[in-house]
Amino acid sequence: MLSYSDQFASLLKEPVVQFAILVLLRMLATPLTGDRVIGRLAANIVFFVALTALLLYHRIPPYAPDITAETVADRIGSGILKAIWWIGGAMLLASLVRTFLTLERKPREGRLLQDLVVGIVYLGAALSIIAYVFSLPVGTLIATSGVFAIVLGLALQSTLNDVFSGIALNLGKPLSVGDWIRLEDDTQGSVVETNWRSTELLSGTNDLIIVPNSVLAKSRIVNISSPDNTHGSTLKFKLAPTKPPSVILQTMERVLLSSNAIMKSPPPTANFTAMDANYLEIELSFRVSERSQLPRARNELYDLVFRHTEASGLQLASDGGATRVVLTQETPEMSVQRQTSRRRLLDAISLFSSLTSEEREELASAMNKLSFKEGDIAAHRDTSLTSLMILRNGVMTVEEIEDGQTIELERLAPGDVFGERGVLMGALEPGDIKAITAAVVYEIPKERLAAIMRERPAIAEELAMLLSARSKAEERLHMANHLSPLQHASSVSARIRHLFGLG
Repeated sequence: MLSYSDQFASLLKEPVVQFAILVLLRMLATPLTGDRVIGRLAANIVFFVALTALLLYHRIPPYAPDITAETVADRIGSGILKAIWWIGGAMLLASLVRTFLTLERKPREGRLLQDLVVGIVYLGAALSIIAYVFSLPVGTLIATSGVFAIVLGLALQSTLNDVFSGIALNLGKPLSVGDWIRLEDDTQGSVVETNWRSTELLSGTNDLIIVPNSVLAKSRIVNISSPDNTHGSTLKFKLAPTKPPSVILQTMERVLLSSNAIMKSPPPTANFTAMDANYLEIELSFRVSERSQLPRARNELYDLVFRHTEASGLQLASDGGATRVVLTQETPEMSVQRQTSRRRLLDAISLFSSLTSEEREELASAMNKLSFKEGDIAAHRDTSLTSLMILRNGVMTVEEIEDGQTIELERLAPGDVFGERGVLMGALEPGDIKAITAAVVYEIPKERLAAIMRERPAIAEELAMLLSARSKAEERLHMANHLSPLQHASSVSARIRHLFGLG
């Protein structure tokens, strides 16, 4: 009579028991791998290799019908082992597919294709089990199920249309998760996910748009995020024909040249698109670094068009295109009341909005006019200006040369001021201020500005905010921060009040 130890050793030699232990070990390893894709793949590889070794050791080929089993129990046991082997192989292939998509960093957009491949793998495993475990003719089974497949296909025609359209979209890859797309019915949004039935878009108003794959496959798709994130746009408006088209075109080129929000390369363009006796229609074409920057760029261009047209004496055409021109003889009284260019400049700048009309007129008469040719340096780097400068006409740039490379800090348009850091704090300019077109600048001496700020402390607050904003912008561009303690407008304002003796 065999002892318990001998019986236990004999039991361990049974193939079914060995496979049961192996399956138990695989189940115990599942919590250790967790959600780590590489860990699950490694566990499946070890499990499948061990299964294969055990089957071959016991002379049970999983890829051939079992004709050597002598008893029904042996046949059932070998069938179970073969089925487990095929299921293990399917699990390994599925893990390989998921691991590939994860390493490619496309687990979401490849979900539909992943599900399709995994489904084919498990279907192949099921047919193999039918053929090599149950020894049934797979061809006859497939032919018999053809009629059922036809009936099911007709019943699910709409759903299958979405499924195969989704497969075509995944194979063609006209879009990916994160792309911003626009359809021919003006539906647009960022692609969130593509599944078996539909594609989900997140609109600019944070609404979820679900588009069936069949509809998406038939629609004209504009992928705004491809081939890169840059985005082009146009801006059209009408100007009154009060000056020659060449002058108007030059002004519009200055508008594009003075923009800080649009890309400099490829260069933006200005072109006339229509003309008649009442108006000239002009189109500005430009690009931004990414689609989210488009609203900011358009708003800036609208502002620059207004400022440059006012500085150049141009007029926007009315809604109907007609411009009303009234010719009257100017009297001496009208000549006195007519605002000068200097006064119109002060009226257009919010910095001096707290001044009365008389104070603005007095300040306008005290300003000095400076003219610069293209390429002239209005202020050199590391110099301290003693006057507040206001750009009346033209375009200027603030740039620094570092390690042989020119870094542009900012572009200035009509109405912009500079030199405030030298006037207010005695600080140095961070870069050369250069005219990139012919420019006209008005300067306000430091003594005159100090007298104004003592009467109107709100101007000091405005200048403090401007100075702080420019300091932060320079820091973001990795420039030498000449105003390192001036990171907040409140501290700047306090120092200005102290230096100028403001209450």
